[in-house]
Amino acid sequence: MSYIQQSLGAGETIIGRAHFHCLYLTAAWLSLLIPGALLLAALAQAQAQPDPYTGGAGVLFLLGLIVFLRMMIRKWSMEIGVTSHRFVEKYGLLSMKTNEIALPNIEGVRVNQSILGKLFGYGTVRIEGTGVDSVTTPTIADPVGFVRAIQTAKEHLAGR
Repeated sequence: MSYIQQSLGAGETIIGRAHFHCLYLTAAWLSLLIPGALLLAALAQAQAQPDPYTGGAGVLFLLGLIVFLRMMIRKWSMEIGVTSHRFVEKYGLLSMKTNEIALPNIEGVRVNQSILGKLFGYGTVRIEGTGVDSVTTPTIADPVGFVRAIQTAKEHLAGR
C-alpha cells in the first residue's frame, strides 16, 4: 500500500497522482543499454587479450549502471499526489521524507515546461504555500493535468 493511501484521513480521497514521463524511463534504460552494448562489442573485439577499449567500456558500463539505478530508485521511491485535503510528496527508499501542504494553504501553482516538455507532455510543477517554502516536483508527465487535479480538489474543498 502506498504512503498516500496509508495517510488518508477520514473522508479524504485521492484526487490525482503524478507519474514520471515515459522518457524518464527511456533515458534510464538507455544509460544502461548503450554502455552495455559498447562493453559487449569491446569484449567481442578483444577476444583473448584485453585492450584499453575493454577497460574503458567497462568503466562506462559501471557509470551507466549507477545512473540507471539512481534514476530507477528515484522512480520507485517517490509518490506525488493530491487528495481532497492536501498535496502530498513522499520520497526516500530506506528513509522517508514528505512534503505536505493543505489545500487551503496553497497560494500559487506554476508549471514549467521547456519546448521539448511542451511537445512531449512533461514538466515540473511548483506549489507555493502560505508559511511554507515552495515545493517543486521532479519532471512529471502531464503537469497541466496535475495542476487541474489540484484546482479540482481546491474547488471541491471550497464547495463543502
